[in-house]
Amino acid sequence: MALSHTVYRAMLSPIVVLTDVTKTLGAEGCYHAYLPTLPTATMQDPAAALSLTVEDLDRWTTMPDVEHASERTRLLSHPTQDRRLSAVQREADAESLISTHISKEEQLLSTTSIGERLPYNDYTTIDWLHDLVKDSFRSRSIHAQRGIRGSLGSVFESGQGWVAAALIGILTACVAFCVDVAEATVSDWKLGYCRTNVFSNRENCCTDRHPLNTAKANLGEGCPEWHMWTEDYWKAFAVFVGFALAFGVISSSFTMLTKSTLPSTAPGHGDKPRSVQASDQGLVGKSIYLAAGSGIPEIKTILSGFVIPHFLDLKVLIIKAIGAVFAVATGMCLGKEGPFVHISTCVAYLVGMLFPKYSENGRKMRELLSAGCSAGLSVAFGAPIGGVLFAYEEISTFFPRRVLWRAFLCSLFAAVVLKALNPTGTGKLALFETNYGVSYSPIHYLIFVVLGIVGGLFGGVFCKANFLWSKEFRQYSIIKQHPVFEVFLVVLATGLLQYPNPMTREPGDAIIKNLLADCRGAKKGWVCRQEAKDGNAKFIGWLVYGTLVKLILTIITFGCKVPSGIIIPALDAGAFFGRLVGQWVTTISPGVFAMVGAAAFLAGVSRMTISLCVIMFELTGELEYIVPHMIAILVAKWVADALEKDGVYDLAQTVLGHPFLDADHTMNLVQGTQELVERLIPPKQTMQDITVDVPKDNKVAKRILEEKLDKLKERGLMDAGLVLVQNGMLQGYLSEGELDFGMNNLGRQWESTSRVRVLGDAEDGDLDLSVFVDRTPLTICAKAPMEYMVEMFGKLGLRYLCVVEEGSGRLVGVVIKKRLVVWLESLKH
Repeated sequence: MALSHTVYRAMLSPIVVLTDVTKTLGAEGCYHAYLPTLPTATMQDPAAALSLTVEDLDRWTTMPDVEHASERTRLLSHPTQDRRLSAVQREADAESLISTHISKEEQLLSTTSIGERLPYNDYTTIDWLHDLVKDSFRSRSIHAQRGIRGSLGSVFESGQGWVAAALIGILTACVAFCVDVAEATVSDWKLGYCRTNVFSNRENCCTDRHPLNTAKANLGEGCPEWHMWTEDYWKAFAVFVGFALAFGVISSSFTMLTKSTLPSTAPGHGDKPRSVQASDQGLVGKSIYLAAGSGIPEIKTILSGFVIPHFLDLKVLIIKAIGAVFAVATGMCLGKEGPFVHISTCVAYLVGMLFPKYSENGRKMRELLSAGCSAGLSVAFGAPIGGVLFAYEEISTFFPRRVLWRAFLCSLFAAVVLKALNPTGTGKLALFETNYGVSYSPIHYLIFVVLGIVGGLFGGVFCKANFLWSKEFRQYSIIKQHPVFEVFLVVLATGLLQYPNPMTREPGDAIIKNLLADCRGAKKGWVCRQEAKDGNAKFIGWLVYGTLVKLILTIITFGCKVPSGIIIPALDAGAFFGRLVGQWVTTISPGVFAMVGAAAFLAGVSRMTISLCVIMFELTGELEYIVPHMIAILVAKWVADALEKDGVYDLAQTVLGHPFLDADHTMNLVQGTQELVERLIPPKQTMQDITVDVPKDNKVAKRILEEKLDKLKERGLMDAGLVLVQNGMLQGYLSEGELDFGMNNLGRQWESTSRVRVLGDAEDGDLDLSVFVDRTPLTICAKAPMEYMVEMFGKLGLRYLCVVEEGSGRLVGVVIKKRLVVWLESLKH
């Protein structure tokens, strides 16, 4: 009995669909396995099935190879009947996962011997060499395009770095303008308010000087528009301290919103033997406050190749800006210049995320971040050249010429926009413009050397004392668990100690401006009036008091959980001491020694040299005094290095526990050890845990890889991985992040009894992780000097380095970057 056309189409529609799908997937013959008894003519032409009878259909639908449908029938077909179809489905799902997690450039690398990489996870190190090759693939694919579209793509490829740098400079200047104007207003609220505009600071209220306006200032002694809270000294003292405490609590409370937990100290034991006590403690990651401090130590860590999660997010930028406004307004010994560097780096990161060239490549992103750092100092001091040099000298570990040029453009745009916005109302970039009009004589070189010596002593003492303060006082539970309370105490001490001194009562930048004043001619300021008196012993006492108070308060302030920088406090202390020295040298203005002393004290604290010298003459506009600055800065650095080898930012990295590898600095440590590379080979048990013996068929049981992954996670190092060997010879390296992705994402499509391909070409149905394997890992001989390893990690930016036996070339160990960093830290202490 023949069936109607409609019935046949309804019954055979699954067959037709399956035929089309399998042809589309390229799985030729898949439907032959699924429907083994379907007539050949029918499979080649489904329309031919209309001539079949019911008996024909009954015959091939009742064959024993097909499972009878029931309520318990699996949605997936029997594995023995559809293994090729399920393999196609698994491969399609795997390709979908890979395309979701991996960029197109990374997928292109799967055909090479270096393998694909996932986006870097938290607190791992980037692979500089891999990202270099990845960028080469991306660039070649763009330039290989033909026609107008290809030409436009090539032009954009060449110019997007410049466009990004300009955007960073413009946006950083806008943020800096808002912070500067808000901070000046909030800071003056401790003294009073403007009757005509409560949101105007004292200087703008009493003069014709306003932001976005370049009118000349009309300074006068009286200012009826400015209303003091009270004329009584003690009441004004109480109001001053009360406002400062409120601002401190606000700033610290905002900073608390950026608390984050890093997995760098997550449950794990590294290469140490695992103990029951350690596993039972329930350790959590290290807690940090992303908006606290200057951010420079963390930025140095990021630019050296490590990943600190969420440190450059928009939320952190906003809170950093708001927190800096209130923190500086408290009058504490801190500045907003350090936070500006963090803010500019956040802007650079956010802009970079708009460009795939940077967002998908850790190496290129760090080039953009290095350029962005320069804008921070450019807007902080109005020093565009100094900002570029600061990024090069102090922050970046990788600074090729193209980064230098883009940093130059970024800093330029930041300075141009900030000058147009004019937050100070002067219409000038120089914050502390001076014009002493006299030169120095050779006899003054001795005084400049003395200023350098004292600046070095100040810097050395500060670094040691602040390090001990952080290690001892901040470890008390009440301080460690309640950082807002610490800020409250520091603000209270600051208010009580600084208000009695008329000079330290002012904000930090105003202190420098007053102390650098040239008192020839009209003597308008309080400093000039004091120096004009016959007996100025009281004024000298205030200068000594200011120097000592700045030292003490800066020691206990730096490291508090508020946005803060060290540059302005160090400049303040140096300006106090330099002005003090100038009281006994009457041949030139005391402001000259205040200016040189400020540079010397900051050099002793930060160990900056070239960039600091340029920043100082950009700050003051005094090119005549470049040589005195150079003398004082170099002497201060030498003296401070003799007392404490690390500067304040290096010590802050140590206190915070951030990994950092400075090849130039650490080479001096290594050269005195006479150690060989074999010194860092992991213990035997560790090597057993991370080594995979790959059979000749290049496949490993999935269960074995899952066990290895669990052991890697127990170590808690994040950057670890598995080494693949055959007959003891190194064949490749599979990082923990890629292994985790392969097992827990891709591997869900395969049974636990499956075998995983880790080497060689994949076959249909394989769970293939070979695309993630680095088949060209760099190696070093175990008997090589340790200097070789430090140079390779530092100059090449490696994540890991495989150690092979001398003579045989057999694998004996693997050293990851963090292991080297920990060992180098042990040499310091």
